[in-house]
Amino acid sequence: MTEQLTYTRTELAHRSSGGMEVTLVWEKVDDDDKTVVCVSDTREGAYFEIEAELHLALDVYYHPHAYRDVSTVDYEDRRLAA
Repeated sequence: MTEQLTYTRTELAHRSSGGMEVTLVWEKVDDDDKTVVCVSDTREGAYFEIEAELHLALDVYYHPHAYRDVSTVDYEDRRLAA
């Protein structure tokens, strides 16, 4: 029999300004906790997610473009642009 994972995602903070939305999320998969910052930028038509170390989560939340090089999900699509 296959064991099922318990997966929850909880929004901790959200902000939006000038076509950019940033959300700080806490993910829990069984006993594994991590924080993820999700960024949607309609100015550039971009969406990316950054897995943040717990002690860096707020810094990544407030300065996501500085951490974009380590994003785990990253795509740009002109159709997303406003």
